[in-house]
Amino acid sequence: MVQEPVLVVLAAGRGSRFGGATHKLEQPFGASTVLGCTLSNAMQSGLPLVIVTTPALSACVASMVAARDIVLVPEVGQDDSGLPLGMGYSIACGVSARANAGGWLVLPGDMPLVEPATLRAVAAAMPQHPVVYAQYRGRRGHPVAFAAEIYSELVTLGGDEGARRLIGRYPAHGVDVEDAGVLMDLDTGDDLERMRAFEVSRSGAQLA
Repeated sequence: MVQEPVLVVLAAGRGSRFGGATHKLEQPFGASTVLGCTLSNAMQSGLPLVIVTTPALSACVASMVAARDIVLVPEVGQDDSGLPLGMGYSIACGVSARANAGGWLVLPGDMPLVEPATLRAVAAAMPQHPVVYAQYRGRRGHPVAFAAEIYSELVTLGGDEGARRLIGRYPAHGVDVEDAGVLMDLDTGDDLERMRAFEVSRSGAQLA
């Protein structure tokens, strides 16, 4: 029996570019927070998921996700052993936690506008390609998905390298979606205001 792919949500960064006393993932967004909306869309996709986060954000996550689906890691930076931590490390931890999955879709936690249907569309294309990503009008976005055959390379990622080199090494397939949210992540306060405005506009269009 072929195992389902697992959605790995990354929520372990410091968000230092955003500034302010409140983490960017805890900023109000719609009826929830940035991370809350990302997780809500992830759960609505129907895909099994695991979220990689830090103790500082664990309370926010625990209110929505079962404890068995939470992987706690140190905040991005240097851990006590001196090993560099970052997006690559978070991906490796998430993949390792679901080693028997049929593949892994990687979604940053600061992308609350990615629609559940987009996540399902990327997952559906995975059996035919080693690397799959969502794209909107020719522009590559998230999530990015990796087949089970790449497991050994995913679990050795570290630092902030992410999985960019794997995308370059393997044939990558873009799934066209009418979802501009695949291009929208949150780094600054201006990003947040643009994303909020887009969400209001999109919600209004859906109700019309």
